[in-house]
Amino acid sequence: MSPHTDPQPKPHPHPKPQPHPAPHTGHPHPASRRSGPHPASRRPDTQRRHALLAVTAAAVLALTTACGSADRTDAAPVANDKVRAGSGSSADYGSGDTGGDYGADKGQAGGDGYGNGYGSTDDSNRPAAQGAPARALALRQSPELGPVVTDSKGMALYRFDKDTAKPPNSACSGACATTWPPVPADDATAASGMAASALGSVTRPDGTQQLTISGWPAYRYAKDTAPGDTKGHGVGGTWNAFAPDGKKATAGPAADVSVFDQPRLGKLLVDKDGRTVYRFNKDSAWPMKFGCNGACLDTWKPVGPADKSKLEGVPEKLISTVTRPDGTKQLAVDCWPVYTFSGDKQPGDVNGQGKTGTWFAVSPEGKKITSPATG
Repeated sequence: MSPHTDPQPKPHPHPKPQPHPAPHTGHPHPASRRSGPHPASRRPDTQRRHALLAVTAAAVLALTTACGSADRTDAAPVANDKVRAGSGSSADYGSGDTGGDYGADKGQAGGDGYGNGYGSTDDSNRPAAQGAPARALALRQSPELGPVVTDSKGMALYRFDKDTAKPPNSACSGACATTWPPVPADDATAASGMAASALGSVTRPDGTQQLTISGWPAYRYAKDTAPGDTKGHGVGGTWNAFAPDGKKATAGPAADVSVFDQPRLGKLLVDKDGRTVYRFNKDSAWPMKFGCNGACLDTWKPVGPADKSKLEGVPEKLISTVTRPDGTKQLAVDCWPVYTFSGDKQPGDVNGQGKTGTWFAVSPEGKKITSPATG
């Protein structure tokens, strides 16, 4: 008899129970990830982001080309939404005692020096035939000649080719001196845009002292009857209005931006009216920012855009136009917005230089001038 063995168990007729589902952990089940949105449905968002990045890059490139490249030839205006208006108290603006707009007569003899303050036509403003003292000389911007030297009444001063400067000598006497009255040397002082050392005197045959500028005897013209007249310029091919350096004023088209040789600061940029232009440390060329707004603009006037065909002594590539927060256009030199100062009354004035340690005249190379001229 064979040993007893237990019969083999038969398979259970029912399926085995399934294990209990694992607790939910918050992570999506692989199936749920597969059942979510297809990647293609997110493609428009990606495309929009790429398009936005491309537009931004193009804007940055355009501005860099305009204001960050040495070989730029034309500057794109800065979009308003890319401009930040700086803040600051009025103490930062460097407003002078004179204040106010350009052209306002604040008591300076001869008005504003640009033709807006002389006005009167009575005999006291007609010194040409009287041989009156010149007193405080001034510079007046002539549309045809640029800055010319005038007396304190705004009457142009002239030089004569038949005179000599070294040594000073006058060849105009008798009837000549009636038409061209010699300017007395008494009490004459140089304009701020002239070197004080340029003034001197020469003894005339009658023993009177005549004013000289850079050695050349100075005259008025009897037919000049109103401040700003330059009717004597070019008469006989031998009479010429004085330029600030004592040379002959030169006829030519007016420049929107040109160079002026200022005795104290050296060569600097001026606008079409001969006024010194300044830049402000609280502005920024890159990124573009305007620190002079509101009350600041009562003292510092934004210079209007320049025609690049009307530049004299300044490279075209330095000149551009920027858009202010209020939408107006402003001249920029080497991407820095530039301004004129309401306290400057005539060509050559630099009363805004160094105001509050933040305002500076601009060199022909587009740099701020921080020290006096040397040499």
